[in-house]
Amino acid sequence: MSAEEDTRTYRVVVNHEEQYSIWAAGRELPDGWKATGFDGPKQDCLSHIDEVWTDMRPLSLRRRMADAGQ
Repeated sequence: MSAEEDTRTYRVVVNHEEQYSIWAAGRELPDGWKATGFDGPKQDCLSHIDEVWTDMRPLSLRRRMADAGQ
């Protein structure tokens, strides 16, 4: 199935490290992931992630760096 043919609905999901992904709507989320409330076509979800995920470092690394004064 090409991207143009993909008419499924996806949801934006996030894990405990504040890393984002997409998941097919209607499927049970894997352990450790939760829905953000944004659902839609694949490209819309990916665009949303581009807007909100501005720091790709995992949360634990950001915290360690902040504690170290970096």
